[in-house]
Amino acid sequence: ANTPFVGLQRTTSVTKQIQAIRGMNDCLPAESGIWQWVENTIRQVVASYGYEELRTPIVESTDLFKRSIGEVTDIVEKEMYTFAD
Repeated sequence: ANTPFVGLQRTTSVTKQIQAIRGMNDCLPAESGIWQWVENTIRQVVASYGYEELRTPIVESTDLFKRSIGEVTDIVEKEMYTFAD
């Protein structure tokens, strides 16, 4: 039976263990302070050289990558996650 979430299906067999997506690990509270210190230190050093922060989108349209690197590449076929709207 389909769940109310698009693209997800309920399984009747043994529940599978959910694993983090490779390269997309959570930053837990015990580690947050360390990461904030590292980020702030880097921010101060690069600012002293005249650089400014640039924030880019976390996700991009799959079509953007298909157009720029080709539809049949390892990046598009194996290393990207495409979410259907």
